[in-house]
Formats: sequence, structure tokens, C-alpha cells
Amino acid sequence: MRKLAAFLILLLVLLAVLDRVAVTGVQREIATRATAKYDLDTPPEVKILGIPFLTQAIAGRYDEVKVAAGPMSLAGVRLSSVDFTLYGVTAPLDQLVLHADQVNIRAERVAGVVVVPLETLNQRAPRGIKVEADGDGEGLNVNGEITVLGRKVPVKAKMKIGLDDGALRFVPEQVTLGGGIPVPQPERFLSYRVPIKDLPFDLKVTGVKTVPGGVQVTGEASDVPLHD
Repeated sequence: MRKLAAFLILLLVLLAVLDRVAVTGVQREIATRATAKYDLDTPPEVKILGIPFLTQAIAGRYDEVKVAAGPMSLAGVRLSSVDFTLYGVTAPLDQLVLHADQVNIRAERVAGVVVVPLETLNQRAPRGIKVEADGDGEGLNVNGEITVLGRKVPVKAKMKIGLDDGALRFVPEQVTLGGGIPVPQPERFLSYRVPIKDLPFDLKVTGVKTVPGGVQVTGEASDVPLHD
């Protein structure tokens, strides 16, 4: 009986080790594919959820895979963080082992979150203008100066965020001018855009809100291939 118990314990240990070895290999393969496809500076952090992993691996389908790519630039726009969750990922284990360079990895659905940092927003803002997150998740605060007829006019405003043809659009409202200088349509001096396109996995933007570090953009996509 003691020998049988010892054998069963050893078997469980071996299965646990194999489980971790297998998950590490698949996570590495997904990270490699993502790095090549999106020309990343460093491989993303990939985590496959669900235990036991081997059950998912044998079936060739993984319920949930989290990918944290960190900072990257897309279409010339610097993003401070890029995170995705892939649902229903199909990647046959035998093909991963025998033909890793040819296997077709797909996800039934991808949900992503990227953050455009305040640094990027300020770099693209009109000259003399500084934007800050207001903390309510709905807009940005604007402080600075605009130049009108050669004179600098202090200005404050609330910046509303919208989406327009593949770009974030920033339109001021509640504009307050200082110095007593009348400025017709002051919003035309403050409005600007930041392109948001070519998101990984061809995500379609579904939402935008401010966060302490900048503007958070969420998106989703369906039936997504992950290959070179």
C-alpha cells in the first residue's frame, strides 16, 4: 500500500511538472508570434489561465490567455501600456511541438486595453497648452495660453474626448479666458486629434475614458489569427 501511495504521489508530481513545462512552451510560442507580428522591442508577458493546463493542451483549445505587451508605438503614437485577453484560443499541441513555425493559432475573441499617456497627449496638443486628467473618467482639464493677434491669452477649459475616423478627437468646452481679451470661437485654438489606428489584432475601438495616466482606449475583435 505504501509503495502504491508513493507511486501515485510521484505520478502527480510528474504530471504537475509536465503541466508547467507545457504551459511555458505554449506561452513562449504565443509571445514569439506576437513579437514578430507587431515588431515589439521585447516579447510580451503571456499567461494562460486555467488548471490543469494539459487538459486544455490536449484539446488544443485554451479558454483564456492574457497578454501584457507593455509600452509600444503604433502609427507614430506612443502608448504607455498595451494589454489583451484572448478567449477561445485554438492551437493544437501536436502542431506546436512538430510544426511550431506553421501552426495556425486563432482566437475566437480578443478584448484589449491601451493607454495613451499624458506625455503623448501633451506632445500633440496645441502649442502652449497642457492637458491633465480630471479624475472623473470623462474628460481632460486644459491650462495654458493661446496666441491671438500676437498676444498671449491665458485659457482654461474642459476637454471632451470623442472618436472620429480612426482618431481620438479633443474638443474644448467650458472655456474660460483671462486678460479681458475677447476671442471669438476660442475652441478652434484648442481642438486637436491623436490618431488611434492599426491596433494589434485589428481591434475595433469600443470605448474611451480618462484614467490617472492618460486616456484609456478599449477595443474588441472576433476570429483573430495570430501568425507571422
